[in-house]
Amino acid sequence: MSHGIPRYSAKAERSEEAYQQELRKIESYRELDQLVRGKIAEHQYSPETLEKISELLGRNPEYYTVWNYRRQVLRHEFSRALSSDAEVSAADQITAWIKKDLLFLIPLLRSFPKCYWIWNYRLWLLDEAKRLLPLPIARRIWEEELALAGKMLSLDSRNFHGWGYRHFVVQTLEQLTSKEAGKGSMAQTEFEYAKKMVGANLSNFSAWHYRTKLIQRLLDEQSVSDEERRKILNDELELIHRALCDPYDQSLWFYHQNLMCTFDPALSGQTMAPNLTNPERLEYVRREIEEVEEMLDGAEDCKYIYQALIDCTVLASKVEGVMSSDDQQKIRGWLSELKQLDPLRQGRWLDFERSLCR
Repeated sequence: MSHGIPRYSAKAERSEEAYQQELRKIESYRELDQLVRGKIAEHQYSPETLEKISELLGRNPEYYTVWNYRRQVLRHEFSRALSSDAEVSAADQITAWIKKDLLFLIPLLRSFPKCYWIWNYRLWLLDEAKRLLPLPIARRIWEEELALAGKMLSLDSRNFHGWGYRHFVVQTLEQLTSKEAGKGSMAQTEFEYAKKMVGANLSNFSAWHYRTKLIQRLLDEQSVSDEERRKILNDELELIHRALCDPYDQSLWFYHQNLMCTFDPALSGQTMAPNLTNPERLEYVRREIEEVEEMLDGAEDCKYIYQALIDCTVLASKVEGVMSSDDQQKIRGWLSELKQLDPLRQGRWLDFERSLCR
């Protein structure tokens, strides 16, 4: 009751109105669905059918069967263009259809960015461009797609789906460029892009990861000498040290961990400096331990620092072939700090501590 008026009365009235409105929407949707199904069953692959399909997908983009209907209509139009004697070339007609459909998808992607059916259909359109169009035209369409991926990442620079999509588009462009010009690597330009994105946001783990893969590609493609590889390694270590002025950023520690793999004898063959000697690896790791220990000054509550110290010390013992009692004692001290800072993972730290005694 409110001022003597039952609340449930108005609520029930509103609910009934909303319910009837919902019923009307459902009925309208069913009618549209039946209309589209009927047209496809009768092979009415017309612009009107495509328009109705667009309307249906606008209401429900998760309806994957309707995306297949759309493919059928587009395939019909592509076939007509290829067999037509019209003044407009088949390539021009197909290009117009593909570009129009790519534009149709943009509002849907904005509203439903994680709907896989939209992305699958978009990739199908792009593949059709590769299959049906002259190479220069197909490449231009894929270049426009790379620009779209860039816009997508400018809106959400840490979206790993967006980074994965960009990687796929770049791979395809490299293949198309290779066919056309005899060389297709975009590693250098993509490395510059990743560098820009890291500079804009040091917490961008996806950009750091992308950078890692591109560095390795560049080194292999350019047949860089061991001396130059070592210089690049030094530059990367210096870069990550500068970035770690904020030691609480986990993304940076992931990249640091990746760089440390360079000094692991079991993994070094796939890293940027595969031919370091064990004494050189040990020198790097011991120097790194000193660098990380300095970060503790003022950041004694940062668990990532203790984890990095433990990982580096274990790595040093791996290079040397034995862990000294002094290193064991230091690790126990860091584990003691971790047990207090990260009590939810206390079992993990206790297991690791027990493994030191084996």
